[in-house]
Amino acid sequence: MFTGIIQALGHIQQLQPQGGDLRVLIASGDLDLGDVQLGDSIAVSGVCLTVVEVRQDAFAVDVSRETLDKTLFGSLTSGSAVNLEKALRLADRLGGHLVSGHVDGVGHIRSVSVSGRSQQFAVAAPQELRRYIAAKGSICVDGISLTVNALKEDVFMLNLIPHTLAQTTAAEWRNGQAVNLEVDLIARYLERWMVSDPRSELKSPITRESLAGKGYPV
Repeated sequence: MFTGIIQALGHIQQLQPQGGDLRVLIASGDLDLGDVQLGDSIAVSGVCLTVVEVRQDAFAVDVSRETLDKTLFGSLTSGSAVNLEKALRLADRLGGHLVSGHVDGVGHIRSVSVSGRSQQFAVAAPQELRRYIAAKGSICVDGISLTVNALKEDVFMLNLIPHTLAQTTAAEWRNGQAVNLEVDLIARYLERWMVSDPRSELKSPITRESLAGKGYPV
């Protein structure tokens, strides 16, 4: 598990094809690898990956075909910047929200605008993920725990302060850029419970129409 609080910026150092998938060497930047062991998990731009080699200032991971197909890893090249976060320890502060590191889909930056010293981003999410995104709820974008400011048609709005822009890859986001998305765990499990519980009248995914039919204001 992770929190979505980025600990360092790293860079892809080497990509080595291996039988249809990849072994990736990642320069760790300011991430302390002193306590990282083989088999540990590190979130790389929101993707939970297993460490298979540790060097003084870099670590290697194996990236499966499934991960290449479902995330942005298939488009990364040598030199690409990535957000890094080591796995959450039980004694750590939960500064963001609970993040699994299992990317649900790929979104796209629809627009970027300036708001004071911050930047606002409109992000288009895949249709199948939109029902899990709520105003003032949490979402993980490229591994960053962020608050959804508002929902507008087919996009959700984010406001990033200067600190977040300086410490993450968000400073490089541009119109049309693809980003990894992970929706809130609670929303996914709540829907699963409501659909599978024999006592529940809800037997299909939660939608605005289904909620309205149950009398909820939407």
